[in-house]
Amino acid sequence: MHTTQLGTTGPVVSAIGLGCMGMSGIYGPAAEDESIATIRAALDAGVTLLDTGDFYGVGHNELLLREALRGRRREDAVLSVKFGALRAPGGGWGGVDTRPAALRSFLAYTLQRLGTDYVDIYRPARLDPAVPIEDTVGAIAELVQAGYVRHIGLSEVGADTIRRAHAVHPIADVQLEYSLMSRGIEAAILPTCRALGIGVTAYGVLSRGLLGGQVPDAGAADIRAARMPRFQGENLTRNLGLVVALRQVAGARGVSAAQLAIAWVASRGTDIVPLVGTTNRARLAEAIAAASLPLDATELAEIEAAVPQGQVVGARYDAAQMAHLDSER
Repeated sequence: MHTTQLGTTGPVVSAIGLGCMGMSGIYGPAAEDESIATIRAALDAGVTLLDTGDFYGVGHNELLLREALRGRRREDAVLSVKFGALRAPGGGWGGVDTRPAALRSFLAYTLQRLGTDYVDIYRPARLDPAVPIEDTVGAIAELVQAGYVRHIGLSEVGADTIRRAHAVHPIADVQLEYSLMSRGIEAAILPTCRALGIGVTAYGVLSRGLLGGQVPDAGAADIRAARMPRFQGENLTRNLGLVVALRQVAGARGVSAAQLAIAWVASRGTDIVPLVGTTNRARLAEAIAAASLPLDATELAEIEAAVPQGQVVGARYDAAQMAHLDSER
């Protein structure tokens, strides 16, 4: 497994990371034993970057990681934790809170659930419109000074917010959705990160399974069918047409469409680390193989012709969720 540094100040991590969100029911039930086995298999394969959020499964995801890391050296894993999303007892969502007092409380619970005395990267999951980013980053910087956090990250924020945050404390990386079907960061956000020496951890590299041809069960507890227009009605039909074209390119190379999509993101630069979300070891092995798949200029052109920029139909989230994305403004 190749490694890379996140930005100029961040930690050295594996060239591909494991996104653990799907292990805690976001896309429907996941087998806990297989999820733990998948995390351990990732570590055994040299995947060091493990991404979670304190609100994934209302703490379940962090407890799952604690169990998976039991008996391992703490320094063998780079734990990236998002905070700030508020949850309700019935599973609902209640907005965002990134006030300094709140984030200190969130971190205290995170450290307890993870069974560790520090997290490697700590980041607000979304920009809180009621709290200046300078206040949030300044409070995390105090936690860095105290030794509870090693690096500061951001998630789904725009170029101006990135510059303001970085002026308070060096930002290691910004977590953003980036794939063949979501290329909005290329206009302003990615150039800003590169100018400031900030890495990008790219989630949704398979457009939440769409680039792999996955169709969610509308009757299941799966947020894709319920809250993501790309997976709904005629939008889904048209988007799957793009996947058919990508499969033809992948077939000529002897790989899957999902592998080609991962390889495309990995080819965008050593400052971009794909986060692959999976709940089983077979898909993990497929993703790891894809991360080092070389693509020449002809193949890149064929991939982008199969899934042309701007041709995907439907927004990433419903209107309510899109309103929380500073990166989309």
